[in-house]
Amino acid sequence: MPTALITGGTSGIGRATAALLHRRGYEVIVTGQNPVTIATAEKELPEGVVVVRADARSLPDADRVAEEIRRRFGALDAVFLNAGIVRSQPMEAFDEATFDDLFDVNVKGQFFTLQKVLPLLNEGGSIIFNVGVGATRGLPNGSVSVAAKGALLSLVPSLALELAPRRIRVNAISPGPIATGIWAKQGFPQDALDEIARAIPLGRLGTSEEVAEVVAFLAAAGFVTGENIVVGGGVGLSA
Repeated sequence: MPTALITGGTSGIGRATAALLHRRGYEVIVTGQNPVTIATAEKELPEGVVVVRADARSLPDADRVAEEIRRRFGALDAVFLNAGIVRSQPMEAFDEATFDDLFDVNVKGQFFTLQKVLPLLNEGGSIIFNVGVGATRGLPNGSVSVAAKGALLSLVPSLALELAPRRIRVNAISPGPIATGIWAKQGFPQDALDEIARAIPLGRLGTSEEVAEVVAFLAAAGFVTGENIVVGGGVGLSA
């Protein structure tokens, strides 16, 4: 039975991916740090999905997650590096603490989690980074957030080459506007979301389940590596 780790897997895209991979026969372990989303995930995810509390910024927590995987499963076949945070504000409003927090969670945490679990990844395994479309197409008031995510995107081709001798594939997904709880956290009113949806060629926001389908594809796509797949309903295309 294949095994998968999903960081930031207790809500939104991560939780949807955990549920989908479980339905497709994976043993799944997810991480999160918010007590509310952890409790919800434990209640709503299928029985057998392992939920572990881990702070993406903490290297000791990354060690603990790797040991949990080793103890429970022995090895991994897929790693979805999905944990991340966003801060929407003008460049001049960022302070050092916020800048550091964004890079600690979005870059440092994901890099070192991967480093810790890489010895457990089977030959022919799959690594998928969740980057976001803003890293390549811009996001107003999102300069530091998308810079951090863009750092992940820059890792993809180099890691794809480095890990190719083990037949481990490294790819990224870049979701566009997806209907998750992050919009409410950022204070977006419904009329603003409606305007965003109207600007998308397919005329709506995407769903977490639709992004999860692309993650599942990359987990199994044996001849795809070094790529970034945009999941955005045509966002950014000319009319």
